[in-house]
Amino acid sequence: MPHIDIKHITRQLMVKGFLYLLPVLFLFANGLHSQETLRDSLKNELKRTKPLLLNALQDSTHINMLNDLATTMRFYKRDSLMLLSKEALTLSKAIGYRKGEIAAQIGIGDYYSDQGIHEKGILYFGKALKTAQDLGNDNLLLLAENRLAGEYEYQGDYAMALREMLKGIEIAKRLDDREMLSVFHENIALLYSNQKDYEEAIYYLKISKKLNEEIGDEVFSAYTHANMASVYAEDHQYDYAMFNVNISISIFEKHQIMDWLAYAYETKGKTYLRQEKYKWALYWYNQSEMLHNKSVDDARAKIDLLQGLSETNLGLQKDSIAETYALGAYKSSKRLKVKKGMKDASKTLYELYKKKNDYTKALGYHELFQKFSDTLSRNESKKSLLMLKTRVSHEKQKQDLIDKSEKALAEQKKYVTGVLGVVLVMVIITFLVKRSERIQKNLNKELTSKTTQLENNEQELLEINETKDKLFSIIGHDLRGPIGAFQGLLGLFKKGEVDQDEFLSFIPKLKADIDHISFTLNNLLSWGQTQMNGTITKPSVVDLENIVSVNISLLSEIAFGKSIRMVNKVDEGTLIWSDPDQIDIVVRNLISNALKFTPKNGSVTVSAFEREEHWEVSVQDTGVGIDEETQKRLFAKNSNVTTYGTNNEKGTGLGLTLCREMVENNEGSIWVSSILGEGTCFKFTLPKSKETFVKAS
Repeated sequence: MPHIDIKHITRQLMVKGFLYLLPVLFLFANGLHSQETLRDSLKNELKRTKPLLLNALQDSTHINMLNDLATTMRFYKRDSLMLLSKEALTLSKAIGYRKGEIAAQIGIGDYYSDQGIHEKGILYFGKALKTAQDLGNDNLLLLAENRLAGEYEYQGDYAMALREMLKGIEIAKRLDDREMLSVFHENIALLYSNQKDYEEAIYYLKISKKLNEEIGDEVFSAYTHANMASVYAEDHQYDYAMFNVNISISIFEKHQIMDWLAYAYETKGKTYLRQEKYKWALYWYNQSEMLHNKSVDDARAKIDLLQGLSETNLGLQKDSIAETYALGAYKSSKRLKVKKGMKDASKTLYELYKKKNDYTKALGYHELFQKFSDTLSRNESKKSLLMLKTRVSHEKQKQDLIDKSEKALAEQKKYVTGVLGVVLVMVIITFLVKRSERIQKNLNKELTSKTTQLENNEQELLEINETKDKLFSIIGHDLRGPIGAFQGLLGLFKKGEVDQDEFLSFIPKLKADIDHISFTLNNLLSWGQTQMNGTITKPSVVDLENIVSVNISLLSEIAFGKSIRMVNKVDEGTLIWSDPDQIDIVVRNLISNALKFTPKNGSVTVSAFEREEHWEVSVQDTGVGIDEETQKRLFAKNSNVTTYGTNNEKGTGLGLTLCREMVENNEGSIWVSSILGEGTCFKFTLPKSKETFVKAS
């Protein structure tokens, strides 16, 4: 989702989509939207006026035109952007033209930003911000603030990005600058989109949309429609995505805004790709590619385009073309330090080389994919916590300012009251008594309200801290061990202390450890999300038999290794009204537990029994059973019961906690019955799919 500034709008980044509007301090041709026309006008005007203006350096018009021309060159000839901005900066310093300095510093920052050199981008945007502060120009301060926030986001420092955006919102509110209010809300939406919190992202985009409607600029509104389409496509809401992207395309085509039109075409291609409509996806990706090749020079924006073309050609079985695009996406991402781009391209290359039976290259790209996936997963958790802390800190600062203002106002009223008291003693005494009672009552109410708010904040922070401690405990205890063993074995093999045959003999054990780590991470991430962000349950009509079949197939290798027979007694057409992703996690955890605690040659049976108002689902095993004391603690809040399976398999204790939370989220209940030495049966209930639900879906 591209990132926004003001007046002349141009797309800066499309890693997950980031929007930037560039400042144009000197406009020509009655607000022309055609970028080529604007560039030509500026070039001609510069040629005409340069001889005169260079003889009279005190005139800032020439500098304004240099900065304007630099802006139009950004996604067409980036080297020209740098040269023109440097010239404008030199001339601005020579005549003390501070506004020209700010625009030039932003132009230089844009150049480094587009090259992926974020430290220098932050340096120049910071200089522009300080120059605007020294000048006392709030409008320019807003531009620099927004640019700096965007660069922090590119660098992955979400806390700093959010802090700058919140500061920008306060300034924009004070100035009643609706355009910049729209910009900052849209950029905050980006942060939520990158956290995959699409519901919150759409909330902020809708605020921007409303502000844009009040502004009345259809081009400005088109940027928001394009970004909403991108978020809806990621959230699998394809009808909304298509509606919004079609609106934006018609406006961008009308005004010939080529860089945004390329982005809109790409978003439409992505919408078809997510639906596996590869031919239509290829058509729109090709439209975007033609614009990039012809008139748009935006390397970062092109990364997602190349990746989309790679995935589309892979879906069309055109593997050699898919490979070419995937390699291009990987190289561009590596050059610009875009980790998500490297992760996505590595995954595609792994799949392609695996199909070609080139296992050496496939393994290399799979390791890269895993590396970037792990890095991004860790970063996403850190970013969520940092964003939360930044918002809490910002609200506290706002409250401190409000308190100081109220205190100053109270002191002023007190002084005025004292002066009036000298003149009208008797009348004022009566008035003060009543007024004091009223003030005291209001203060008591405010004190009570703030005390409650502080208690709630304290409780929220305690819960966050408990969640963090539990996450780190599980990571340190249950994941570090297998990973450490794996590292030790690789070290021995590298030093030659273990030969190849001995190393290969450990492969089954290593695979089991890695399967355990993967399963644990899935549970850990799902549970962590429910604890930190809350779980959003989206029920729909679901075929329970299909979920059970898929999970039995997924866990069949584990069952085969222990000679355990798995039986699916759930009839086809067993329809429930639940969130399919959450029920999938419940079924997988219960079957996995049953396999873990069932000895060789045993059996695991999944059944569903129809009751009057719900389905009762059971997972029955012939395992070792559970004693009564342990049964009482299995589903208790904050329980973390961890035991070893019949083959010494290790669990985190999170699985059953996750099952309980997700079953209850879907208006069901879960319980267990067990006999030591004979087996265990976990049962849970789920709502039936009613006629009204079927029609609504």
